[in-house]
Amino acid sequence: MAEQTEKQVASVVAQAAPVVTSVNPASGPTSGGTSVTISGSGFTGTTAVAFGTTPATWFAVNSDSQITAFSPAHAAGQVVAQVTTPAGPSTQNVFFTFVSAPVVTAVSPSGGPVSGGTTVTITGSGFTGVTGVSFGGTPATSFTVNSATQITALSPPHAAGQALVTVTTPGGASAQNVFFTYAAGPVVASVSPSSGPTSGGTTVTIAGSGFIGTTSVLFGGTPAASFTVNSDGQITAVSPAHAAGQVLVTVTTSGGTSAQNVFFTYLGAPTVTSVSPASGPTAGGTSVTIIGTNLTYASMVSFGATPAAFTVLSDTVITAVTPPGTGTVTVSVTSPGGTGSGASFTYVAPPMI
Repeated sequence: MAEQTEKQVASVVAQAAPVVTSVNPASGPTSGGTSVTISGSGFTGTTAVAFGTTPATWFAVNSDSQITAFSPAHAAGQVVAQVTTPAGPSTQNVFFTFVSAPVVTAVSPSGGPVSGGTTVTITGSGFTGVTGVSFGGTPATSFTVNSATQITALSPPHAAGQALVTVTTPGGASAQNVFFTYAAGPVVASVSPSSGPTSGGTTVTIAGSGFIGTTSVLFGGTPAASFTVNSDGQITAVSPAHAAGQVLVTVTTSGGTSAQNVFFTYLGAPTVTSVSPASGPTAGGTSVTIIGTNLTYASMVSFGATPAAFTVLSDTVITAVTPPGTGTVTVSVTSPGGTGSGASFTYVAPPMI
């Protein structure tokens, strides 16, 4: 009698329904295909594995306490993972969550330099549980999930061109064609003219490349009074007022700021403090030394309204040959910085015979 009771107990134990204690991972995409490890007991002789009411695509019983199953395609939501044996189905509420793939609708800004480092706001939906953000297949330098609809990411370095922005969650990878454009930085090759007055107002042609999308043109850190992008290789800018001296001309686009050492020189207007000798014959031909400042870029020396031949010796000294003239006239020097005067020359008529 005791032997018969033991056999009955053994039979009941053998026929106990399976027990599911956990699934790992606990979520996956609605498209299915997630390899899920189901842990528990009583799995020997398993005849079916289901996610909700949908059978697993495939399963293998690894042991009495472990099954590997592939999740089927299923609508988004939480479902019970169930194992069935000849003893019946498991009844535990152990869930697997089907997650929809994230959706990317926009990125702002939509472009940046090839060196990376642009802070990009990614807008969309389904961003909960984000595991990765990439730009053209390259992982973002860093990212922060602000909400289920917004991510802030730092763009990684990347070759110039359009890069697809992809967000990945347990629900899969976003499939929308939303791009971030990597731009090579602009190159400034030359400026013409390369100098002008401190008062500004000089129309300067900037030659180079990568100028499409220019957001600023600076002369030594001071924004140009105005600028026009004529083509990818040319900008016309009006110089702003600036103190005298040499300044770097830079162009900025979404690809960055030009790094070439191309300069524009601000010139103070010339001054004339003395002329020696201060007089000479009306016939001209007198060699005169003009002393002043800002004389290096002199383009004209005049005695009254008459131009003279001249030689610039230094920023403070010019020698000139007087043209024919009469009376006392003002001596002036003109350069890209303006026109200056401050001394006079007297023409002396020859004595009457």
